Amino acid sequence: MSKIESIVDALENKISKVLKRHEDLKLENTKLEKALEQSQSNLAAKDLELKAWQEKYDTLKMANTILGSDNDKRETKLKINTLIRDIDHCISQLSS
Repeated sequence: MSKIESIVDALENKISKVLKRHEDLKLENTKLEKALEQSQSNLAAKDLELKAWQEKYDTLKMANTILGSDNDKRETKLKINTLIRDIDHCISQLSS
């Protein structure tokens, strides 16, 4: 009987260690999920900030071209031509 009792005690001991490790891993997982969520939130904020700065840069480029800068003149002309085509398309849709 003593051998069975020692086996049962060892098994109970191992089970309690496994349960403790399981709880520790659950806590660590929760912390990692919160850290991931925070990182994703920061990344989304940085993406919005990048888009805002990109729009400001594009606007500044357009303004420099209109003021006479030769650097982005071709790009601005293409953009203006695209806008004109869009306006023409809208006018033709309205007149139909």
